[in-house]
Amino acid sequence: MNALDLCLDLSRGYATLVRRLDGRLGSLHGLSFADYALLRELSQSDEGRLRRVDLAERLGLTPSAVTRSLMEGMDKVGLRVLHAWGMTETSPIGSMGVVRSWIPEAERLNIRLKQGVPAPGVEIRIVDLSTGEELPWDGVAFGEIQCRGPWIASGYHNDADPGKITEDGWFRTGDVATMNQDGYITIVDRTKDVIKSGGEWISSVELEGAIMAHPKVLEAAVIGLHHPKWMERPVAYVVLKPEFRGQVTPEEILGFLSDKVARWWLPDEIRFIDEVPKTSTMKFDKKALRVTAEPIKEEARAEAQRT
Repeated sequence: MNALDLCLDLSRGYATLVRRLDGRLGSLHGLSFADYALLRELSQSDEGRLRRVDLAERLGLTPSAVTRSLMEGMDKVGLRVLHAWGMTETSPIGSMGVVRSWIPEAERLNIRLKQGVPAPGVEIRIVDLSTGEELPWDGVAFGEIQCRGPWIASGYHNDADPGKITEDGWFRTGDVATMNQDGYITIVDRTKDVIKSGGEWISSVELEGAIMAHPKVLEAAVIGLHHPKWMERPVAYVVLKPEFRGQVTPEEILGFLSDKVARWWLPDEIRFIDEVPKTSTMKFDKKALRVTAEPIKEEARAEAQRT
């Protein structure tokens, strides 16, 4: 199967793609599985079709972070997800999700859910979102990823957007992450999407991952909306799996989250929608959600003020 065949199959739907995977493909890269379409198709495939798909040994996913439920689901159908991170300005890979030899077997899935370690030749640091100070690699502190290296962009044509390069030559990526002592990166948000509530930061990406772990949820996107007391509060837009439409309440989602995130991370509102809007690269289009979002309801504001 060549690249043109693959693009045509994706345009016809994942069922067509699965039928065409006949062992000639070693890996798939750069696909977005935010809607879980391929996983659903593979899960419903007959044994013969699954044997053919098993020969595509690796999935390289970069457009958006892979949730635990999606990675576990892909493992079950014989496809190993390889996390990576990068962008056009990093040409394009900045980190790869390799699992170090000393990582215990019980911890390997948690490591695979991270975006990996810096690629050879790429230097990465994280800096405080407010002060710009470099932060420790402790797996807790999170800040903007900045990187540099021989093939990392050092500027734009005609000096467009000069603020993207720091005075000491680091490229500002706009991604927010933690790094642990072994150098593993965990993307927690974009600088434009991170929610500041009462002086504390809330990761919309982590909150989305927690919601999408609910067995009845297909997709979830979280944005911050204005709150008169807390500056911003999270609001979750949730798409249910087709078989559960109309059968899940906001209280069920909040109850599911109650032991998974801090109480003050809980969304002020759960808003059920038919589909999360997507960008051309199949990322959640949070700008579109913000433009059309209704203000947080008064009763939700009152509840947030009591917490």
